[in-house]
Amino acid sequence: MAIDFATFLTIVPFVTDVRKPVLIRGRHGIGKSEVVYSYAAKAGLPVVERRASQMTEGDLLGLPDNRDCEIAGKKATTWNAPDWLVLACSQPVVLFLDEVDRATTEVRQGIFELTDSRKINGWHLHADTLIFAAVNGGEHGSQYQVGEMDPAELDRWTVFDLAPTVEDWLAWAKDAVDGVIFDFINGNRTHLEHSGDYEPNKVYPSRRSWKRLNDCLVKGRLLEAGASPVIFNLAAAFVGFEAAVAFNDFVANYQRIVTVEDILDSGKVSATKDFSITDHNALADKMILSGRFADLSAAATKNLAEYWITLPSEVAMKLFTEIGKQNVQLSIAFHKTTTAAGIKCGDHLVKLLTGKN
Repeated sequence: MAIDFATFLTIVPFVTDVRKPVLIRGRHGIGKSEVVYSYAAKAGLPVVERRASQMTEGDLLGLPDNRDCEIAGKKATTWNAPDWLVLACSQPVVLFLDEVDRATTEVRQGIFELTDSRKINGWHLHADTLIFAAVNGGEHGSQYQVGEMDPAELDRWTVFDLAPTVEDWLAWAKDAVDGVIFDFINGNRTHLEHSGDYEPNKVYPSRRSWKRLNDCLVKGRLLEAGASPVIFNLAAAFVGFEAAVAFNDFVANYQRIVTVEDILDSGKVSATKDFSITDHNALADKMILSGRFADLSAAATKNLAEYWITLPSEVAMKLFTEIGKQNVQLSIAFHKTTTAAGIKCGDHLVKLLTGKN
C-alpha cells in the first residue's frame, strides 16, 4: 500500500527512533530524495549521500593501507575506510544510499551488513546515524532497469511505498516554482505526472521535470512576456508534447492579477468578479498554502470575509474548513465577522449548509 509524503513524514520517526533502516520505493521524479533531505533538515542532521549504483566494493569497504602491520608476528593487511563511512561512524548523520536496486550484487551484499548490524568491515555506525535508501523498484519495478530485491534483502529494511498527492507537490511548490506553473498544475492536475505505462523514448512530465522547466523559464525571464514558441519548445523538451500544448495555451490566457495579498491586504475582491470556479479554487488553494491563516489581522479577516461570501458554495466550504483546521480562534472570529453589505459570515454559512436564507 502506497502512502503520501505527509503520512510518511508522520510515521517514519517511529522507525528512526529505534535506528532501523528506511527504504523508500516509488516512481522516478516524485521527490524521494527531497523527502529524505526534508526529514534530515527537521531532524537537524547533515546528509551523507552516496549513489549505490556508482559504487564498487572499494567505495564500500575502502582500500588497503600500505603501512606495515603485524599480528602475532605475522604480516597482515589493514584497510582505510572511505570518507563517507568514517563520517557516518564518527558523528550523527543521515546516511542516504540512493539507487540501491541499480547497484552491483557485491555492493548490495555489503549493504546487507550495514542495514542488519549497523556496521561494515569492522566500522560501527554512530549510535545516532540514520540509514535511508531510495529505489524505483516495487510496484512499478518492471518499468525500470533495476534489480529485484529478494526477501532476505527486503527483510533488512523498513519498506515504504510512496505515492505523493498533488497536494504534496503544491505544498512544496508554493515557494519553489513560479506562480504561473503553480497555477497551471493546480488547475490541470493530470499534467503533473504521467500515470500508466510508458511508451519507449517518449518524454513525459514528472514533478522533477516541471521544476527543471521552471528553473529554465525563470532564469530566462520568459514567462514575463507570455506564451511564445520558445516556451512551447522548452516545455515539450522538459515535460512532453501534450503537457507543453496545454501549458502554452494556459500561459497565453494567464493574467497575473489577483494574489493572496491582493485579497487579504488590499481587499481587491472586485478583481475576481469574472473568475470561474476553477480560478476561485486556485486562489483558495494559494490562500490555504500561504500560511497566512496562522496570524491574520482583523482587517485581513474582514477582507477575507468580503471575498468568501462571493465564492461558489463548494469553494467557500473548503476554505472555511481549512480556516478551522489551521486556526480555531480565527474560525471563531471569522464566523462572527460581518461584511460591508451587512452579511454575517455565520449566517452565510448556515445558508450554504441548508440552502435557506
